Amino acid sequence: MRSRNNISILDYFKKRNYKRFSLFFIAAFILLIFSKLSSDYKQTIKLKVKLVNLEDEVIIENDTSNYIEAYVEAKGFSLLPLVFNDSKELIVNSNSNISTKGRSYIFDVQKHKFLIEGQLGSSFKLLSVLPDTVYISYSKSASKLVPVTLIEHINYAVGYDLKDDFELSIDSVKVVGSSVLLDSITKISTTDVILNKVKNDINKTVKLDVSKFENIEVYPETVHIKGKVSRFTEGIMVIPVEIINQPNDVTINYFPKTVSVSFYVDLENYNSVKTEYFSVVCNFADLVHNQDFLMPKVVKKPSSVKHVNIKQKRIDFIKL
Repeated sequence: MRSRNNISILDYFKKRNYKRFSLFFIAAFILLIFSKLSSDYKQTIKLKVKLVNLEDEVIIENDTSNYIEAYVEAKGFSLLPLVFNDSKELIVNSNSNISTKGRSYIFDVQKHKFLIEGQLGSSFKLLSVLPDTVYISYSKSASKLVPVTLIEHINYAVGYDLKDDFELSIDSVKVVGSSVLLDSITKISTTDVILNKVKNDINKTVKLDVSKFENIEVYPETVHIKGKVSRFTEGIMVIPVEIINQPNDVTINYFPKTVSVSFYVDLENYNSVKTEYFSVVCNFADLVHNQDFLMPKVVKKPSSVKHVNIKQKRIDFIKL
């Protein structure tokens, strides 16, 4: 019995010593790693030159020569992320940091070492760079401006309507692609704007629809639309009918001499609509052989009204 107790106590101390040793070993390993990462190291970093603020038509050709090798000195902590990715991007402004020769952009690396140092950060000491100059090949696509067409299917709530036309943030966009493709493009439409029972102002950003075009790019890719939605009411006015293009040798008597014109107008402008702002005419030149009636048309109306309709669809006449 005593022997078994002695063995249990011995196992207990062995287990405790093993745990202590494991903790000591882990702590020593962490200290070693921390010590190593706190030391200075020298390493070569690949910097991929990325040009920004380029013209929309410019296409940069992917080339291994678009890289800079920067020999740096830094703490292990700073170099640790490069274990997983040994390259970084170097942002270069095409408007101020490069020159052009033929079909190449020229980046003077030595002249812009300050740019590299600034983007690497204070934790890196730049020792040297190669090459002295980077040549970045590029090509250009064709481009042209085309108008934007709004496609919308909007149903307004009863008694509401769009007061004026929609306002678009831009009326045209730049289309970039091959000249053959661009020749067939005369406009760019928005994606369909579908809204129902609208009674509030419309303020929406809409994508441009380029789904039916291949290998083209559009700048910008979206357009912002705004529309004022107001309460509307119907109005009716009696407007005199005028006959135009009647031959001098033809005398007629026509009836009715006036027509009722209905229209839709926002409440704000209802009282400002006057009969003299409308004009209804019948064009005698449109008369078909043996036809004894004329078709009235509204040729003038206030800009604030919409959905204009003439109640009487024909004006009868007789020749005297």
